[in-house]
Amino acid sequence: MRRFISSKMQFFTIAAILIWIKTYIVYLVEFNLGIQNVLQHFLLFINPLSSTLIFLGIALFARGRRVGGYIWLIHLFMSLLLYANVVFYRFNNDFITLPVLTQTSNFGSLGNSIISLMNWYDVFYMLDVVILLVLFLTSKQMWKHERMKLRRPVAIMTIGVLLFTFNVILAEIDRPQLLKRTFDRNYIVKYLGAYNFTIYDAIQNLKTSTERVLADSDDLTEVRNYSMLKYAKPNEELFGVAEGKNIIKIHLESFHSFLINFELNGEEVTPFINSLVNEQQDEFTYFENFFHQTEQGKTADAELIVDNSLYGLPQGSAFVTKGKNTYQSLPAILNQKQGYSSAIFHGDGKSFWNRDEIYKQFGIDYFFYDAYYDMSEEQVIGYGLKDKPFFKESMPILESLPQPFYAHLITLTHHHPYLIDEEDATIEPADTRDGSVDRYFQTARYLDESLEMFFNDLKEAGLYEDSIIFLYGDHYGISENHYRALGEIFDTEMTDYKYANLQRVPFLIKIPGVKGQGTISEYAGQIDVMPTILHLVGIDSHDFIVFGTDMFSEKHNDLVAFRNGDFMTAKYAKVRDVYYDNETGEVIEEPNEELLEINAQVMRELNLSDNVLQGDLLRFYTPFEGWEPVDPSNYFYDENQLYIPQSLKDKWLDYKNEEVENELESEGNTIEEN
Repeated sequence: MRRFISSKMQFFTIAAILIWIKTYIVYLVEFNLGIQNVLQHFLLFINPLSSTLIFLGIALFARGRRVGGYIWLIHLFMSLLLYANVVFYRFNNDFITLPVLTQTSNFGSLGNSIISLMNWYDVFYMLDVVILLVLFLTSKQMWKHERMKLRRPVAIMTIGVLLFTFNVILAEIDRPQLLKRTFDRNYIVKYLGAYNFTIYDAIQNLKTSTERVLADSDDLTEVRNYSMLKYAKPNEELFGVAEGKNIIKIHLESFHSFLINFELNGEEVTPFINSLVNEQQDEFTYFENFFHQTEQGKTADAELIVDNSLYGLPQGSAFVTKGKNTYQSLPAILNQKQGYSSAIFHGDGKSFWNRDEIYKQFGIDYFFYDAYYDMSEEQVIGYGLKDKPFFKESMPILESLPQPFYAHLITLTHHHPYLIDEEDATIEPADTRDGSVDRYFQTARYLDESLEMFFNDLKEAGLYEDSIIFLYGDHYGISENHYRALGEIFDTEMTDYKYANLQRVPFLIKIPGVKGQGTISEYAGQIDVMPTILHLVGIDSHDFIVFGTDMFSEKHNDLVAFRNGDFMTAKYAKVRDVYYDNETGEVIEEPNEELLEINAQVMRELNLSDNVLQGDLLRFYTPFEGWEPVDPSNYFYDENQLYIPQSLKDKWLDYKNEEVENELESEGNTIEEN
């Protein structure tokens, strides 16, 4: 090959062919892009070439040896970007966006998860980089100092631009208005390529960054009108029935609803949660058709949606990119309307997902993170504190909160890659030869056992009977990249439609003094939680800008919209641009007027929610007379700054080691003064 290469253009050609073919192979092997026809496959083959010619062509404007150096560096950058997308896609079934790259504070906690997504054969994805470097270092005869004639790099980049234009024209033929209907990034990559998607994403983010500056109160009018139009009156029998009651919200990490009543090797995976659904129907109501609606923000998206009835962003996490926005969240409303205090419990670092900043915007009074827990080695696995010690150590704090309180407890152990210590595993793994899927059932059992212990502690502390308690799943736990293993688990051939139906997550709720309704088949999503809770405590959601409706209302809207533009209703479904009859599972070839109207509503709702976040529109809205916008400077989440009631302090110190107590005393003050 060295003998073949005798000029800069030949080196350029080798570099371009290597990155082009590698990218195409990665498309086929790593990404599930849903290729449906010959044209789409042709576009998949050619779309890396235009960006390759343009990016590598930039290096040809250099002089002498720098040409080869720049070609290699650009080739390396493109390879790293491609591989980063491979690893990200293996769990998230999505592509990296610029807002995701801003979430660098999360990388430390994500370490184990990222490593588990790497495979031994990934070394081949960087082999061409090594080959190109060797050729560059050992081929000296071609690097003449003269600059290449200008017409060659100009011609190459022009060909790249023309090829991209041709690519876009063909893409528009197969999918009209591609660049206007961009909720699903799979489509952009399929038609335009991973590298062109990165450029497109950068342009989109530049555009959205200016929206807040240009926004004004007039932009809120359409949003408010839509929210009022969608409003569902509360159930008269339930409105205000839990006024002034404590609210305990339990966040079930990565928990699919299919775990409920599921047996593995003849053994129940979640016997305790099963008992809430099957045996405690007089207490709990279970919504069996409740869906998560998260996107790239995953857990953070779930928190945002549940507490604000707003959708997450199409790219990145609003917790990170919109952490300084004005919010009118459920905790703040409960505080100003009925004097609730609020607290969030999480056995991980306080800055993960920018929580220590955005919780201030939500008006969260207390945030208990890893500094408040015993984080010794035997108590930590994966992302942070194991669920059993997490719940146990949270109890004395929970008991001491000013009542009524709104408490949010976020579990951690049941999170990809589903690591579990041998002594904590009380059920055998599945046998699909897919490690994360096989362990998924073991960590689900551990979470189930943790919940049973916590419920017993709540009863012993006297908090169980008189509190609203609800459990909800935050997002999927097994991604689309595990179709084979899922097919073995359910003894079926997994399809996109079947997987879309697996996006159900649990929603169980106990309302004090109200008989449970057993299992309800109403279709609902995380967007509906906030108005439901508001109505139970006697606060009408009509005053607020929310995109969900009360799940107990007779007028509840059963449309569940997903961030990529898909949707679910009891009657219809849309999955990857294909419509289905939800009663039969059959494809609807020609959508009727009702389906098209639903689709239009979904697009409008997602766009309006985006407008609220991108333009920070809630800063222009006063929901009721006397409303005080949340002032984030009033909140402190440092263990040395946070006010802790004496009863809480005594119990908290029991769980901290002697070094902490000694450290406080060494500062010259007493424990009480500190």
